[in-house]
Amino acid sequence: MARGARLLLVIALLAALLAVALQLYRLRKPRLWTVEELSVYNGTDEELPILLGILGSVFDVTKGRSHYGPGGGYHHFAGRDASRAFVSGNFTGDGLTDSLQGLSSSEINSIVDWRKFYFERYIFAGKLIGRYYDSQGNPTKYLKGVEVKAKRGAQLLEKQKSEEAKIPSCNSKWSQQEGGEVWCDTGYPRLVRRPGDIALTGQVSQRCACFQEDELNKPGLVAYEGCDHLSKSCKVN
Repeated sequence: MARGARLLLVIALLAALLAVALQLYRLRKPRLWTVEELSVYNGTDEELPILLGILGSVFDVTKGRSHYGPGGGYHHFAGRDASRAFVSGNFTGDGLTDSLQGLSSSEINSIVDWRKFYFERYIFAGKLIGRYYDSQGNPTKYLKGVEVKAKRGAQLLEKQKSEEAKIPSCNSKWSQQEGGEVWCDTGYPRLVRRPGDIALTGQVSQRCACFQEDELNKPGLVAYEGCDHLSKSCKVN
């Protein structure tokens, strides 16, 4: 190869390296993104970083390429803001959306916790223009509402934990051969409603808690089917 040709090849290689370096520099500096721009960084081009959005915040998750690249368990999050899917588990079609409509305060609080995780573990690459940030990068009314609802969810969760700590939960175990069993070291197992669940999740659930004999007539307590009134352990399906 002639000296001139080698020189041109070196210059071309240096130019390519410079272009990649500039691209990486731009991504390291937080900026505003459009939906169309973000979609390019979905991991299908190995020469580009991988980005994802959550609540309008964009993160560089390239160091987790094995998880966020094609074939990875979290690839569906790459190149988009699919905030809802972090709690819904719906990774197809309409499930991959940034809309949180209909989610409970507890679920929204969980998404905010996921955003905190990305701030702690990955590089913040900017903000996504749309539902959560306007064209100037300012938080939208929608994002402010989400933050308020998430804070409320966190408060309700702490209150529920505090209330439940006053009444010890049952011990439990399960095996495929023997099925399930709950028992109390002190007291007797009863099902009781979790009062905060309606506000937290929009649904009513129960937990197994241990009550003393003089408490068993409290309203709302449910004995396990087929279990003696003063049995300390009960079989469950």
